[in-house]
Amino acid sequence: MASEMILKQKQELVDSLTEKLKNAVAGVVVDYKGITVEDDTKLRRELREAGIEYFVVKNTMLRRAAANVNLSGLDSVLEGATALALSNEDHTAAARILSKYAETSKTFTVKAGFLDGEVIDAAKVDELGKIPPKDVMVAITLGTLLAPISGLARVLNAIAEKQGEEA
Repeated sequence: MASEMILKQKQELVDSLTEKLKNAVAGVVVDYKGITVEDDTKLRRELREAGIEYFVVKNTMLRRAAANVNLSGLDSVLEGATALALSNEDHTAAARILSKYAETSKTFTVKAGFLDGEVIDAAKVDELGKIPPKDVMVAITLGTLLAPISGLARVLNAIAEKQGEEA
C-alpha cells in the first residue's frame, strides 16, 4: 500500500512539472553544487524578482516530465545536482541571471536550457544571457527611431534662429 501511495505522489510531481514545462517560454538547467546558502538566497531573490521560478529537481522526475513535452534532448545533462529555472514570460531573464552567476562561480554551471520548446546547449544559454533586458532593447530601438527626427528638429531650429537674427 505504501509503495502505491509513493508512486502516486511521484506521478503527481511529474504531472505538475510537466505542466510547468508546458507553460514556460524558456528554461535553464543548472548544476548548483558548491553554492553557499548566502549566495543561493541572493540568487533566488534575484530570480524571483525577475519572475523566474527556480527549484531543485530530481533528475528522473525532470527526465519524465521533459519527455512528456518533447524536451528529451535534456536527458544527456540530467545527472548530478540539478536545479531548474523556468520563465513564463521573459525569454532571456533566466539565462541572463544564471549565466552571470555561473561566470563568477567555480562550481555552479549551466548545463543546458530550452527556448520555445527547443532544447539548447550551455553555449546557446550563455549567448541568450548576453541579450539585454526587454526595457533596454525598447529604449535602444526608440532612440534609433527618434534620432533622425531629433536631427531634423535641430536643423529647423537653427534655421529659425538664423532667420530671426537677420530680421
